Amino acid sequence: MARKKVREYTGKQLLLRQLQRLGMAGNLGASFGAGRCAQVAAENLSTSGTPDGFYAALAAAHPWLTTTRLVIKPDMLFGKRGKNNLVLLNADYSAAQAFISARMGTDVEVGGVTGTLSSFVIEPFVPHSAEYYLNIATDRAGDVLRFGAAGGVDIEEHWDSVREVLVRAPDPTSLDGGDEGRSGGSGGGGHDALGGGGHPAVLPTLSASSVEVCAVIPDDDPAIPADHVPVLREFLASCYAVYASLDMTLLEMNPLAVDEAGAPAPLDIRVELDTYAAFKNGKLWGGSTVTGGGSLEFPEPWGRAKCPEETAVDALDENSGASMKLSVLNPAGRIWTMVAGGGASVIYADTVVDMGYGAELGNYAEYSGNPKQNETYMYARTLLSLVTANPDGRRRVLLVGGGVANFTDVAATFTGIIQALKDYHGKLQAARVRVLVRRGGPNYKAGLAMMEEVGRELAISVDVYGPETNMTKIVELGIDWIKGDPAGAPVPAAA
Repeated sequence: MARKKVREYTGKQLLLRQLQRLGMAGNLGASFGAGRCAQVAAENLSTSGTPDGFYAALAAAHPWLTTTRLVIKPDMLFGKRGKNNLVLLNADYSAAQAFISARMGTDVEVGGVTGTLSSFVIEPFVPHSAEYYLNIATDRAGDVLRFGAAGGVDIEEHWDSVREVLVRAPDPTSLDGGDEGRSGGSGGGGHDALGGGGHPAVLPTLSASSVEVCAVIPDDDPAIPADHVPVLREFLASCYAVYASLDMTLLEMNPLAVDEAGAPAPLDIRVELDTYAAFKNGKLWGGSTVTGGGSLEFPEPWGRAKCPEETAVDALDENSGASMKLSVLNPAGRIWTMVAGGGASVIYADTVVDMGYGAELGNYAEYSGNPKQNETYMYARTLLSLVTANPDGRRRVLLVGGGVANFTDVAATFTGIIQALKDYHGKLQAARVRVLVRRGGPNYKAGLAMMEEVGRELAISVDVYGPETNMTKIVELGIDWIKGDPAGAPVPAAA
């Protein structure tokens, strides 16, 4: 599972669109149910001629902006916006524009992390009679439902009043949805009922009368008015149906309001999706608006912007049937990895950290799915540009690791890496990089021999190890290299 956040604007559109698709949008608050939510992003402002022209076009697309009192807030994947004076309430459209203009592109610190504000969301101001807290999150045992009657900016101070219940994960071997479903037997229904076409044992639903729903929204909580109980139960059950059908890993509303008409109105939303489910949910996720269209954006975490190398690898990954990932952790790091396989890449990174050298780890990188030779070449070139950047006289190490491949031709994969090493051999020498290789699988002996040969040809230190060597041994050797001479061996002449 790869949990990734989406913007609040996107999360609200995903929730509303899926509620509509499932026929569960009949009792929503008027503003939310009408999809009244507008986004102001820096890139759109900069490409629209003038700000006045952009805001005029936005109002033409969303006429309610000029007739409704508004709420304006940054949409940057961080919380506590109210406590950081980053929310404007009950404003008109002119005040909304001024609020955004004064903050767009500025750097602010939130939670000890500094970043640049580049996206805002505008919504109708919703008068309401109560604020609640709703949270659905996935853990190993299943999905956890949480509900509290004291939602809002001070939820942490009232956390002891939040109720929670586990909706156990289904038995994947079960052929009968029955009592083994995700609803623990209280909900019934299934993925077919959600329009997804799966088996009920895999994706059942909850109902407003399910034991789990009633456990977190009981009849006897004096903090919840009696007339709100059925409304909130129905809404929670509907949200869970959306959560399950879209493979969300987090759906949080704080606050979830009940408006003056007695209808649920999610004021603030956080949504995370399991990106590994994109193959089956891509079309459901794809549109970022109620009317569909566009592709789903997974923004970088607050305070982090992608470097050109990460963007280049993203483009490679997007256009390949294989998988190629790169995250730069420390551009000045001295330990760099290029690992075959997602599981192995995590093991290598964890081992570096466990050995006390996490601060020296330059990146997280993995390639898998038998990439083509040219893809591996371009991937390796991109990574080597980082490994060799700004030589400072200190030693560095590149760990070309992996487990024992099942079907990937190791020699073919190494051919692309070897070409990249040739391109960068001078820079590898200047940056005092040692290359440590550990791999197994089809044609691995030929691949390791090729790597050894290129080391001799280019006068760079390349040491190779096969499956007889513990997979993470090269981490230990790499750390020995950057600390001093490798254990039991002199400093290579090429260094």
